Amino acid sequence: MNQHATVTVDLAGRSYDIRIGRGLIDQAGAMLAALAPGAACAVVTDASVAGLHLARLGASLDGAGLRHREIVLPAGEATKSMARLDEVCGAVLAGRFERNDIVLALGGGVIGDLAGFAAAIVRRGIRFVQVPTTLLAQVDSSVGGKTAINSPHGKNLIGAFHQPVLVIADTALLDTLPAREFRAGYAETVKYGLIGDRPFFDWLEGGAWREVFSGGPARERAVEISCRAKAGIVSRDETEHGERALLNLGHTFGHALEAATGYDGRRLVHGEGVAIGTALAFRFSRRLGLCHGQDVTRVERHFAACGLPTTLAEVPGGTGSAERLMEAIHQDKKVSRGALTFILTRGIGDAFIAKDVDAASVLDFLREELAAPAVT
Repeated sequence: MNQHATVTVDLAGRSYDIRIGRGLIDQAGAMLAALAPGAACAVVTDASVAGLHLARLGASLDGAGLRHREIVLPAGEATKSMARLDEVCGAVLAGRFERNDIVLALGGGVIGDLAGFAAAIVRRGIRFVQVPTTLLAQVDSSVGGKTAINSPHGKNLIGAFHQPVLVIADTALLDTLPAREFRAGYAETVKYGLIGDRPFFDWLEGGAWREVFSGGPARERAVEISCRAKAGIVSRDETEHGERALLNLGHTFGHALEAATGYDGRRLVHGEGVAIGTALAFRFSRRLGLCHGQDVTRVERHFAACGLPTTLAEVPGGTGSAERLMEAIHQDKKVSRGALTFILTRGIGDAFIAKDVDAASVLDFLREELAAPAVT
């Protein structure tokens, strides 16, 4: 019998559960019927996921007697756009879904972010459910209520906080992920160990990562540990005025890389940007005398062992100049009155929020990184 876990995100009056385990998509209809009796469901997904999982979800909703309508969008980061947001909002309104109905995101981070933003603004807020189908979404983006679309000025700059009422993380759905997408999601999983749980990193590095990839019990454990870590942080700092910013380890650099590649997933996907960005954050911390070189090497070697990039030279087509990357970094959401904020580290499991980071030091560091020879 499959073992399922439940993690609760504790928010006063708006707490919700994350259900974790294999085969849960077949129980989605029953879960929604219990949570919102009589509610209809607008299912937002993408063409790739629809071909793999939409029929099973639809059968579960039918079995629970829930009216539902599917909104199928193109796959890829480009879908997080104003045009697609308008399309989803229009479809939800045309389907006569009401505030007590449900917008359900079936997909990865792109679909979750887009569908969640639509749920936040249509009728000033419709109930929202996440059924994440990627490792990245299960351990990170489906939890915590961040929703957004991209702007020509940068990633995730237009959005809102809108918490889901339920997250259903069926780890069996990860079996269908392309290897590259799974590796990309693993970068977000490792992040929790690097931020504040060194034993978790030690466990993954020591060999558990192979079972996470192959689909053994370590996968469910890794997803549960990640979700518990994020749930705790979100419950203490829902709208990122403090501790929650730690979850952006590697993201300031990573988002700049995504912008530099035009959000072209053929060149760089989000998790790969996070992997490079995390390695950059560790190397920048070493450069500032904050972090021991041995920890930097461990992080780089672990990412490399898992097939993840760690250097700017590994971005296909390049990243452009250091000045261009700095322009993107200045658009980061953590910038306050023009001052740069980075998540830096004193070592594995000891990340911290560094405010008023000297922009000239970052620029010099990026120039050095761009001049470094490619890893062979």
